[in-house]
Amino acid sequence: MKVAIIGGGAAGFFAAINIKENYPNAVVTIFEKSAKILSKVKVSGGGRCNVTNGIDSIKELAKAYPRGEKQLRKVFGVFSNTNTMQWFESRGVALVTQTDNCVFPKSQNSQSVIDCFLSEVNRLDISIRYKKGVLQIEEQNNQLELRFADNTTQLFDKIIVATGGAPKRKNLDWLANLGHDISSPVPSLFTFNMPDESITKLMGIVVENATVSIQGTKLKSNGALLITHWGMSGPAILKLSAFGARVLSEKDYQFKVQVNWIDILNTDGVKREIEKIVSLNSNKQLATVKPFRLQTRLWHYLLSKIDLPLDRKWKEIGNKGMNKMVNILTNDVYQAQGKTTFKEEFVTCGGISLQGIDFKTMQSKKVKNLYFTGEVLDIDGITGGFNFQAAWSTAFVAAMLK
Repeated sequence: MKVAIIGGGAAGFFAAINIKENYPNAVVTIFEKSAKILSKVKVSGGGRCNVTNGIDSIKELAKAYPRGEKQLRKVFGVFSNTNTMQWFESRGVALVTQTDNCVFPKSQNSQSVIDCFLSEVNRLDISIRYKKGVLQIEEQNNQLELRFADNTTQLFDKIIVATGGAPKRKNLDWLANLGHDISSPVPSLFTFNMPDESITKLMGIVVENATVSIQGTKLKSNGALLITHWGMSGPAILKLSAFGARVLSEKDYQFKVQVNWIDILNTDGVKREIEKIVSLNSNKQLATVKPFRLQTRLWHYLLSKIDLPLDRKWKEIGNKGMNKMVNILTNDVYQAQGKTTFKEEFVTCGGISLQGIDFKTMQSKKVKNLYFTGEVLDIDGITGGFNFQAAWSTAFVAAMLK
């Protein structure tokens, strides 16, 4: 049996290795269009490779995917994040789970994962062909023919497409030509640019628990928020960008962001807490008593935004000043004008429509013996190791070649 893997990334390598373990006599070849393999593995997680997430429930794991949640529940039932950790550790890659459930190699170096894959490919005698881009796939009787960019052709019994996310719709035309519906790609997992907002002067500040929403939509997320020199980032923002990928694209990335700096939605409770601060610190200056453990620079910035002098005493703020405080803490608003994507770790919303795939096998419903895995599908997860987990799981199922 001859099997072609199109794409030398995470999903492609994982599929190739598992095919050879399932079918030792199969001839497996990875075709990579560039001169580099496993590029995203190398740079992910700041070069540490966030291989998966340690969340302990398949149901909760699946909720991390704005697109593909329902389908991935079935796939995770076959190969879960727990299986991923066992797979790597059984091959000598020791792992560590952080307090936020992100799982990294104990070495804190993505090279550990790359070396593992290359070792397995070498052990299993899997071929890698570089600079071998694919132009089209054609059905030939019971086989599939690959036509390459150098105009050569080759026949295979099975083909797995693992080309990763496509930034533009036209990059998927060769698959649409086979009858697959395409969900047009737009960026997912991006930060918010706020060029006209002075909060960027607070770059470097991290608020551990904030709630962020997009005005005029139902989009909302919470978690850590990072203030950058261009705007806002951090898990809360990235999660919001993932779930709002299409909506924010339609808005041309011009929208208002509402920030609850203290992650408390009950404004009456917030007001009572401020009243308590007033009673206990009536003669102290606003600058010296920070409510809800806010960082000093942020607290001072918020006070200036609502025109309350830093040297004013707490007993002098009055009811109007108190209402201003409650509002700025729970409903602060900023204008976003654009996005910043992580070019090396680019994640897309969009790809091959999930309705055209049998998730029991990852085989195309349009073309027999053609399988799909990873980000080429209209599947994407939030930050935290979830995108790699979808790659491992779909590749594992596809590698059964059923």
